[in-house]
Amino acid sequence: MFSHIMIGANDIAASKVFYDAILGELGHKAGVIDELGRCFYFTETGIFALTKPIDGGDASHGNGTTIGFAASSPEQADAWHAAGIANGGVACEDAPGVRGLGETQLYLAYLKDPSGNKICALHRLG
Repeated sequence: MFSHIMIGANDIAASKVFYDAILGELGHKAGVIDELGRCFYFTETGIFALTKPIDGGDASHGNGTTIGFAASSPEQADAWHAAGIANGGVACEDAPGVRGLGETQLYLAYLKDPSGNKICALHRLG
């Protein structure tokens, strides 16, 4: 059901040091920083990520948080997005589409639910 978890962090560098250490103890590779300054930890079954909140506010238990749901295809992600809009959700971020992180290409669709929680449908393209 879930594709990834992204949490807010006020200091990505310090957070990366912390997560590299604790996740390294669990056998995971060090995080990868992308061109936007976010840190990603990739596994066979999901992604854990750190980001400064896009709205410029301080990270908190919810600000900067995204809950990601796995989609089996871009079409399923589009249908997920459309159903969300039709049932009280609000589109946020860019329109659904392909985004890249190095060799990893993702199809992403973002919404805010009726309570304002940021959620995402994700399909890995390769």
